Amino acid sequence: MLKQKALMIFGLAAATVACSGPETKKESKEMALNYPETRQGDVVDTTHGTVVKDPYRWLEDDRSEETAEWVKAQNEVTFNYLEQIPYRDTLKNKLTEIWNYEKIGAPYRHGSYFYFSKNDGLQNQSVVYRYPVEGSPEEAEVFLDPNTFSKEGTTSLAGLSFTKDGSMAAYQISEGGSDWRKIIVIDAETKEQIEDTLVDVKFSGVSWYKNEGFFYSSYDKPQEGSQLSGITNQHKLYYHKVGQPQSDDQLIFGGNETPRRYVGGYTTEDEQFLIISAAESTTGNELYLKKLDEENSPIVPMITGFEADAGVVHSKDNLLFIETNLEAPNGRVVTVNAQNPQAENWQNLIPETENVLSASSAGGKLFATYMIDATEKVFQYNLQGQQEREIELPGLGSAGGFGGRTEDTVLYYSFTNYVYPSSTFKYNIKTGESELFRKPNINFDSENYESKQVFYQSKDGTKIPMIITHKKGLELNGKNPTLLYGYGGFNISLTPGFSTSNTVFLQQGGVYAVANLRGGGEYGEAWHMAGTKMNKQNVFDDFIAAAEYLIEKQYTSSEKLGIAGGSNGGLLVGATMTQRPDLMAVALPAVGVLDMLRYHKFTAGAGWHTDYGTADDSEEMFQYLYKYSPVHNTNEGTAYPATMVTTGDHDDRVVPAHSFKFAAALQRDHAGEAPVLIRIETKAGHGAGKPTAMIIEEQADKWAFLLWNTGFKSLPNSYQ
Repeated sequence: MLKQKALMIFGLAAATVACSGPETKKESKEMALNYPETRQGDVVDTTHGTVVKDPYRWLEDDRSEETAEWVKAQNEVTFNYLEQIPYRDTLKNKLTEIWNYEKIGAPYRHGSYFYFSKNDGLQNQSVVYRYPVEGSPEEAEVFLDPNTFSKEGTTSLAGLSFTKDGSMAAYQISEGGSDWRKIIVIDAETKEQIEDTLVDVKFSGVSWYKNEGFFYSSYDKPQEGSQLSGITNQHKLYYHKVGQPQSDDQLIFGGNETPRRYVGGYTTEDEQFLIISAAESTTGNELYLKKLDEENSPIVPMITGFEADAGVVHSKDNLLFIETNLEAPNGRVVTVNAQNPQAENWQNLIPETENVLSASSAGGKLFATYMIDATEKVFQYNLQGQQEREIELPGLGSAGGFGGRTEDTVLYYSFTNYVYPSSTFKYNIKTGESELFRKPNINFDSENYESKQVFYQSKDGTKIPMIITHKKGLELNGKNPTLLYGYGGFNISLTPGFSTSNTVFLQQGGVYAVANLRGGGEYGEAWHMAGTKMNKQNVFDDFIAAAEYLIEKQYTSSEKLGIAGGSNGGLLVGATMTQRPDLMAVALPAVGVLDMLRYHKFTAGAGWHTDYGTADDSEEMFQYLYKYSPVHNTNEGTAYPATMVTTGDHDDRVVPAHSFKFAAALQRDHAGEAPVLIRIETKAGHGAGKPTAMIIEEQADKWAFLLWNTGFKSLPNSYQ
């Protein structure tokens, strides 16, 4: 991450892996850090005539004993280093203290009960409670407690779906953070399991049909190689009838007849239709319709090809309401008769505007959430497309939860921003009145902090928004520890959201900045495409310009600046630190996509090609990827910022080999005195479902590493 400013010398024991062949073993002079020896193999690929060395290919084998020993050795060095930071435990204790508040989700009704999630404070997993519709929350009983699923709290609840009458429920579990799921069906009244557990489920919802069964999706498990890294290509939509063995489940779509990489299915609220979404990548999908009240009814295409995104958000009798960006990059809502659902018959209901639209329905109304400079406004429409009102939100931020059933008269939505803890509001659909339903009792005084949005120019002159959060009265003297966060990809928008972890950093006088880079969805599909494939360098330039803005405006300096991002954001950090190692003191790439020449050869990675392109596409695309791929762009003799790569050993979305290879390359080539470490969480995946205790430890280590490597020998603001 950052340049090491501390005078204290750590005497860390060397941790090595005994391997044959060429080795790298670097010692950090100032820190007396002995990095593990990492064997360099002789693997060479020739792509489009270019020879590419891949000395750490062996680290892709997550099942090998050699890789396991390497992981153990790296963790020994990393945790020995972290243990030497004098205020690490103080930060962990403070995080534990502030995390220990009751977190309660919005209630939702199924059958004769209201259900909601609650975490007492430090429970590893939130618990699902319920109370009778005619009762009160004080009568709530435990419905599902994921803390009982595993001893360490590493098995999480990954989905919960009820039949229309609420009599049965199917819940998904994830073990060790894996994307592979199991489905367990229970009697909702007795909470007892009523059939065998379904296995080998991945990237799936559960959509019930007539209390008889449900639709779900999965891949065949990889036949060769690791289940964590093996390619998953053909997604399949199945119908499972309760009480029958999974082997008898009916294939509805996908497989050899209609091969697609991603397939999902959901029933309309009236259970008249099955809607099937099929895609080859993370951008663009096909949409199909199947009538469920007609035996052997055909699957009818609504939109084919992958040039646009579309999904059904509501239905009434035979009229379907569809959200789409077809011929509308910022999104629109259209209607169509289910008898002739093809795209040429779609009629505008809510036209495209200059702001990006996300639509939902509840109480026989449509709710249009518009993104305006990365913050949200919500409007209510009737089913004739007439705007009825704007929902009055507490301020600028992010709102969610404007969805429900046609018969609902109220809904519960959440609101949050960087200084406003996520709170639940009760909304009367008929009158438009909102009232605070539940606000968390967290030990954080929002009045002492502020968030403001700025706009800065990127390298090519494009205006980029960024929200900067800090204590009120911050002195702009260039001496403030600062963390710049970004993502910039896959049409994902970074809207304001409260983070319990960030409060500890803000209390220390830290500055937290979030840049809304191209590649995201903040300004629609054009903004997204401006950060993809041969335009990907725009994303890195936007991030670099954000850092330069923070330094120019004296929020911070290169010596006090850290950068962070996860997954695609991990790629962002890796590319930025290899292109501009002088710009920041600390780099925190988390679960990153870091080998851009081979990412598409693991799990569902090939589905990311619309954002990245692949080395197999063309020589031009290969050369472009090769030029910025972090694993291939560490340079010997370069002083890199203090770096802590983080990943999980069960990450089967972005396989940990990305992080392993990048850390090995950094340690091989790094010439500076700052530490370059990798922190590998065991029994953890890409991030979802991680237990609270694990999150707190990881966050404490992040803040300790950042502050220590920005020169703070003690905490800037000591806790009393």
